[in-house]
Amino acid sequence: MCRKVDVTDRVAIEAAVRDGEERFGPVDGLVNNAGSMLLGRIADQPVEEWERMIDLNVKGVLYATRAVLPGMIARGGGTIVNVSSVAGRKTFPHHVAYVGTKFAVHAMSENLREEVASSGVRVVTIAPGAVETELLSHTSDERIKSDYEAWKKSAGGALDPRAVAEAVAYAYRQPPNVTIREIVLASTGQEA
Repeated sequence: MCRKVDVTDRVAIEAAVRDGEERFGPVDGLVNNAGSMLLGRIADQPVEEWERMIDLNVKGVLYATRAVLPGMIARGGGTIVNVSSVAGRKTFPHHVAYVGTKFAVHAMSENLREEVASSGVRVVTIAPGAVETELLSHTSDERIKSDYEAWKKSAGGALDPRAVAEAVAYAYRQPPNVTIREIVLASTGQEA
């Protein structure tokens, strides 16, 4: 089943999850991967860009998690994978709002893991460095985009998205009594 759902719409997420469960059974795994990276200098970045990232990167994770978590707790198992970023562990120039959202994902994931561990629900954080996706294209500041592209090139390029998908699959495939709490991955040349 494929369904286009706005993760900032809690009601739509819940409806999509219920539709999927009616067709395929209870949710066993959730990968919270929707997000936005809008880089900018906090003094002049449009506030709407901060709000967009908070809605997608923070509220979207919470809404999707809430849609599946009660069932997982009731069944005594399941896996929630939250895709964060290296920017959820350290800061970068022109990333203030983005870093804030990704630090939030890390904190929420760790706190949720502690909250549900005794229920048999696993919570995993995947923290990739630069990945070759369309994320940077949404940044409105052309200079920041060109500087970021130059930085990626100096690091030997960014990760292929398949490497991130393989990290998610690795964490998910562990036996139910094993939680890979966090995977941090980046291209070998990425120093930061």
